[in-house]
Amino acid sequence: METKNPWTTLSTSPKYDNPWISVEEHKVVTPTGTNGIYGKVHFKNKALGIIPVDEEGYTWLVGQYRYTLQEYSWEIPMGGGPLEIDMLESAKRELQEETGLSALKWENIMRIHTSNSVADEEGFVFLATELTQGETNFEETEELHIKKLKLSEAIDMVMDGKITDSISIAGLLKVSRLLDVK
Repeated sequence: METKNPWTTLSTSPKYDNPWISVEEHKVVTPTGTNGIYGKVHFKNKALGIIPVDEEGYTWLVGQYRYTLQEYSWEIPMGGGPLEIDMLESAKRELQEETGLSALKWENIMRIHTSNSVADEEGFVFLATELTQGETNFEETEELHIKKLKLSEAIDMVMDGKITDSISIAGLLKVSRLLDVK
């Protein structure tokens, strides 16, 4: 199997930058030898998703209106983890902020690229168990609704197309296999 990079980068030009992402335009020679352009979105955080599961097989989803989609979305608890901070510490913070939960046991179950044709975003999904309920601490930009439901019901939401977020879908399907959820 060929694994060397067949692309040649001729130049890179920054087009946009904010605290979360930057956008570049690359002038390239494609694998077939033609000239082209490639847009790249660089993410300045890791995407971190958490699937909390209690002893009775319940999990928590977070609902919010997603501006980019202009629609409401049910998702696993998630957020961005700064590149320079330990991923697990960021995941613990996100779970507490969005659900009020803390967990004694954590397992990194997945690495995912969310849209690798245009972005370098790297995501990780954690399974959190041995849970304790506390208080939420939403960010000022968040208006979240929290739903506690059987893990099997969350899997059904994936299969019925009611959950469309890629990290949530991948993580929930992986947990369903790991925990043998029917």
